[in-house]
Amino acid sequence: MIGARHAFLLGALALFALASVAIALVAGSVAIAPGAVLDALRAPPGALDGDIVRELRLPRALDAFATGGLLAVAGVLMQVLVRNPLADPYVLGISGGAAVGALGAILAGAAGLVVPGAAFAGAAASTALVLVLGRVGGRWMPTRLLLVGVIIAAGWGAVVTFMLAVAPDQRLRGMLFWLMGDLSLATGGGPSLAALAVGGAAALVLARKLNLLAQGDDQAALLGVEVAPTRLAVLLVAAALTAAAVVTAGTIGFIGLVVPHLVRLAAGHDHRVLVPAAALGGGALLVLADTLARTLLAPQQLPVGVVTAVIGVPLFLALLVRRSR
Repeated sequence: MIGARHAFLLGALALFALASVAIALVAGSVAIAPGAVLDALRAPPGALDGDIVRELRLPRALDAFATGGLLAVAGVLMQVLVRNPLADPYVLGISGGAAVGALGAILAGAAGLVVPGAAFAGAAASTALVLVLGRVGGRWMPTRLLLVGVIIAAGWGAVVTFMLAVAPDQRLRGMLFWLMGDLSLATGGGPSLAALAVGGAAALVLARKLNLLAQGDDQAALLGVEVAPTRLAVLLVAAALTAAAVVTAGTIGFIGLVVPHLVRLAAGHDHRVLVPAAALGGGALLVLADTLARTLLAPQQLPVGVVTAVIGVPLFLALLVRRSR
C-alpha cells in the first residue's frame, strides 16, 4: 500500500496531466477559448472549432502524453537495469535501430503503416543484439550492457548519417523532422496509449523486484529475487516501451533522462509509486513541450525534440549541481 503523501503526489500529477492536455486543446494558431473546448468536442462534423480540436489537437495531445509516459517509464527501468542514474531509454541503441528502420522505409518511398513497422523491426533487431552481446558467463552485466549499447548506438548513428547523406532533397526534411521528434502525424493515441497501459502494468508487476534489484544483484538474490530472469524481463519491457515511443514520434531526448530524476525527488525510490508518477509526469511534460513546438512560431512548427532539449539541458544540469551539493 502507498502512503497518503504518495497518493497526494499521484493525484497532483494526474491533475497536472489533465491541465497539460487542456492547454494543448486551447493553444494554437487558431485560438479557442477555454470555455469553448467542451462545445468544440460536441460540435457536429464540419464545425471549424470542432474539427480543429477533435481531429488535430486532441489526437496529437494523446500521442504526446503516451510517448512522454513511455519514455519516462523506460527511463526508470533503464536506470535500474544498468545501475546508472544517467541512463535513458536510448542508452542501449534501441532508438538507433528504430531510426534506421524508419529512415530506410522513408528512403525507399514507403508510407502509412510501413514506416512504424520498419521502426519497430529495427528496435527489435537492436534489442536482440544487446541480448546476445551483453551476456558474460550466462549473466547480463550492467557495465557490459551499457558498453554494448553505446557501441551499437554509435553504429546506428553512422548508418543514419549515411542515409541522410544519400537521401534526395524532397525527403530529407521529413527524415530530419522524424529524427528530431515529430508528432505532426498523430493517429489519435490509441496504439501508443495501449502500449503505455500494458508496459506500465508490466513495470508495476516488477516494482517490488526493481526495489530489491536497485540494491545490487547479491542483495536481491539473498532476498529471493531471480536476478537473471528479472533483468531479462526489465530489458524486454524497457525495449518495448522505447520502441513504441520511437514508432509514435521519432527520437525525443531528455524526457526519459530528466523525468525519473524529478519524480525521485518527490516520490523517493519505491517503484510502486515511481512508475505511475513517471508516466504521468513524462506524459504531461511532453504534451506541454509539443504545445510550445507548434505555437512558438505558428503557423510554422518546430520538432518537439528541439523543445525538449532546450528544456531538458538546463534542467538536467541543475539536477546535477543539486546532487553534487
